[in-house]
Amino acid sequence: MISTHNALSPNDAGVAAQGRKAPDAKGQTGDVRSVMTKSMNAGVQRPAPGTIWHKSGEPLGAASNTASPRPDLSLVPAPRRESHDTRPAAAIGLRHGAQRLADRLIGSFSLVSTGPVLDVRAFDWTATLRRHWGSVHDEALAIVADDGETPLWHQGSGVADALPRCPETMALLHQIPGLESAAFVILPAATHRPMRRGPTKALITCDLGLRVPRCGDVRMRIHDRIVRWAEGETLMFDDSFAHEAWNEANGPRLVLRIRFARPLRGPGSWLARAILHILRRRRGPEIQA
Repeated sequence: MISTHNALSPNDAGVAAQGRKAPDAKGQTGDVRSVMTKSMNAGVQRPAPGTIWHKSGEPLGAASNTASPRPDLSLVPAPRRESHDTRPAAAIGLRHGAQRLADRLIGSFSLVSTGPVLDVRAFDWTATLRRHWGSVHDEALAIVADDGETPLWHQGSGVADALPRCPETMALLHQIPGLESAAFVILPAATHRPMRRGPTKALITCDLGLRVPRCGDVRMRIHDRIVRWAEGETLMFDDSFAHEAWNEANGPRLVLRIRFARPLRGPGSWLARAILHILRRRRGPEIQA
């Protein structure tokens, strides 16, 4: 059994993983990693600390980074993929109506912006991710799956085999208050993810860009905003707004996708915990695009 005390601290997380390759079921390096490597110039540029997204959200306000409890690092099995919702249209409509009402209530108690794109400066831990993105990049290329998603954290706990495979990334994730889920997520070349909405406003999504093709356009529309990923940068958004994504480039896009609890005042945090409890029992929030 892996001890969580061996996880590296964020200060140690800047040392890039060296020489690690994850064989696929046939004993060879996966196609996705080969395509990503060939699609980019040799070497990975490490930008200086900071972010291009500091003006992407609403003006920075007083935000609490400690409104949600820090998750433990207990290990659980990897999540199973669930089938699509097959309930009658009336039941689905009722659920969506309840979701909209809950989202309005949660928004009224929010300590951060309730818009589609948020200012990353409201969350201090994003600066740590940007400083150590090179280590996350190297670990991702060593283990990334070719099915679009490699889970690391699910329903508030670490996935069982993630800690020994990418210890530096897991150490960084452990710093995030209210962490609900995290995964390495691929958007293949020539792909369009249709418009959808996330299950609740109780969660906020943060993407850390790891591989972004430079030939072509890789973008996402969130409500009335168009945003683009960049390597080594964090992008913060609320996926309860309608959103869709395109990769019109010649290679896949790879990000570390993080979903964490929205900082809320007292009554809102009680409602959010109840909603997350229901989502966890049902299937857990989806990670997509």
